Amino acid sequence: MSYDIFLHLEVAKSDELFRSNENMTRYGFVPYPADPKYNPDGLPMGFAKTAVANGPWKGNWVGLGCAACHNGQLQYNNLRINISGGTAIGLDFYAFLEDLNAALAASLADNRKFDRLADKIGGDKADLRTRLANDAAGINQYITRTALTGSVAGPGRMDALGLIHNQVQSRALGVPENWRAPLAPVKPSFVWNIPQSAWAQWTGVLPDPLFRNHGEVLGVFARMDLTSKSEEEGLFTSTVDLKGQILSENLLRRLAPPKWPEEQLGPIDRAKAAQGAALFAEHCSSCHSTWPHRWSEPRQQGKRFIENAIVGETVIGTDPAPFRSPQFDFLPTAMSGPLSGRLPEPYTDDLVVSPATMFRTVIQLQTLIRALESLNLSPEELASAHAYGPVDPEPPLPLPALNAYKANPIEGMWSAPPFLHNGSVPNLYELLIPPCERSKTFYVGRGFDPVKVGVDTTGASGKFLYDTTLVGNSNQGHSFENGGLSKGVIGRLLTEDERWALIEFVKSVPNEASQISPFGGPQDPVRAWLDETFYHVRNPGTYDGAPKLAP
Repeated sequence: MSYDIFLHLEVAKSDELFRSNENMTRYGFVPYPADPKYNPDGLPMGFAKTAVANGPWKGNWVGLGCAACHNGQLQYNNLRINISGGTAIGLDFYAFLEDLNAALAASLADNRKFDRLADKIGGDKADLRTRLANDAAGINQYITRTALTGSVAGPGRMDALGLIHNQVQSRALGVPENWRAPLAPVKPSFVWNIPQSAWAQWTGVLPDPLFRNHGEVLGVFARMDLTSKSEEEGLFTSTVDLKGQILSENLLRRLAPPKWPEEQLGPIDRAKAAQGAALFAEHCSSCHSTWPHRWSEPRQQGKRFIENAIVGETVIGTDPAPFRSPQFDFLPTAMSGPLSGRLPEPYTDDLVVSPATMFRTVIQLQTLIRALESLNLSPEELASAHAYGPVDPEPPLPLPALNAYKANPIEGMWSAPPFLHNGSVPNLYELLIPPCERSKTFYVGRGFDPVKVGVDTTGASGKFLYDTTLVGNSNQGHSFENGGLSKGVIGRLLTEDERWALIEFVKSVPNEASQISPFGGPQDPVRAWLDETFYHVRNPGTYDGAPKLAP
């Protein structure tokens, strides 16, 4: 929305500034000090100003950058511990948009509010009212249609893939019939070690961070033209700040996972952590790596990436809702609308195609190509931006498993509760017990529990009640119980002492500060596909397209 309007907009029912630190903290945003160069207006962490110099969207805009959802803050007693690149546990994205929607509507309807806004901004009132109405319509559309869902996601979660589909293939394409209810809320992952990883999302479907970041911003609030008749008239242009995305991704390559702050959260029992390390090696390390990690076979220029397990939903047994997203739908269920006739072979004149085809081959690639043209990247810069993989593989890279989750590296995982992809398990302790014993409902608070290592579930620091019986909220799977391995059961029943030892070990990694994994791999990598302990080596056939090994 317009930068100047956001700066001076009032909340709906008072004259308090909507962007005030007090109000933004209510939604879980983290205040950030003003800085004359990087943050002149003192906006919260994750808010960014973008200046569009030309075209239909010329002007100064405010939007959300990566840090809005991918930074954490742990609250314990009177302490607030910032976790750079962590999970925004307390961020209630939907509550923020609902109140922003109400604030914009109030400033349009209440002449006194509008006049106060106009006095602060200056300029022509008629022009301001037009811009205000446009901003209000966009936010209203997002909260009442794009993000409309039957189950409230609550703080720290959103159905990112569902929102991307609705923004791009329904709203921007101008085909409301393509709308789908976003029913698969997930928590934003922590992002340290993600640029170094072979797969760029929760799932094993995308190895290219440039495609991921570009697609993500199309699904939030970027403007794009998918309806003009020709590229000369603006078709496939967008406001995506691709240069900024590349800079952000390069910065993340230098982000270290957080070390447990013993002075603030209590000392680590090193003897117990050592017991946990042995248990971790026995039960967990074939999927989840720790430093020095396992590394892929080389991509371009010999670059290697952390190779973690991609575990099928039929094995891990966790909530499968994300795989019901339109992004995983390869049946022809989306109307091509104004892009019919512009699709690649063999879909050129198809009126109905799969959502995956529409998004991947037309919208993302075409808008990405247009955005890249203006950057004039060198071959080395382009290769780096694509994480040294094929720029546009034809045929596409083989997917390890379509309906499967990536097991993230374990470093810093202690700081990113609640656990599992959908945040359905409040703490590490419950992650290590059978699902039948886990909490069926619990409060999601901003407070941190350093004992069980998770969110405060007492209701003292947050009143959102997480109900695991709702669609997308299942807390099944990733279970340790007796009876042998089966769907959702990945290990034997652990004793109480073993659970606490594992928790102590997870708290202890990384074992030193600033433990940054080298982008492109170390000089002497542990080669995943030669490691007999690696999940996919232990279980042949669980990874389609496993590499042919060089000597």
